[in-house]
Amino acid sequence: MSNLTEVSTFFKTSYPLNEHGLEELFSLFKTETFKKGDTLLKSGSKEKKLRFLNNGIIREFYSNEEKETNINFYIKPQFISDLLAFNNNSITNKNQECLSSVEILSIERNSYFEILEKYECGKSFVTASFQKLLQAKEMMEFNRITKSPENLYKSLYENKPLWLQHIPQYHIASYLNITPETLSRIRKRIS
Repeated sequence: MSNLTEVSTFFKTSYPLNEHGLEELFSLFKTETFKKGDTLLKSGSKEKKLRFLNNGIIREFYSNEEKETNINFYIKPQFISDLLAFNNNSITNKNQECLSSVEILSIERNSYFEILEKYECGKSFVTASFQKLLQAKEMMEFNRITKSPENLYKSLYENKPLWLQHIPQYHIASYLNITPETLSRIRKRIS
């Protein structure tokens, strides 16, 4: 269960199931590995698995014919699925790409919801997950609209230092919706 340590901690604290439920749930997770540059999620597809990042770095972005815009990065162990598309069994608008080699734990959508129904705990987990997701999205949107790129960078510097250490600067610039040159000037002023 060594590769299940982080995900088991989450389920034991944030989403308590009885011991039999946890054992059954963990037995359904599969380990998947990906290489740098691999695509994990493509816009226009369905989110068929609940995916937990065990190791590695992932960027999440929107794209059209003209450009890609980064909307999130995942570094620490956490769930990386598009929860809205996963829950509603709908098409996602997001893309995800590996920025390093990646290890993911995943469980098929149908298997996951069967466990939730069997142990009668799914509704509370889905509700709690959506509340956290909406709070984070609301804060991100608020910050992006009300803060200058320099203040956004300062916020990353204070709250997401691992992003600045491990993610290429051109991806950070895309996330901040500025050019790499502007980011370079901001970095010089702040350091």
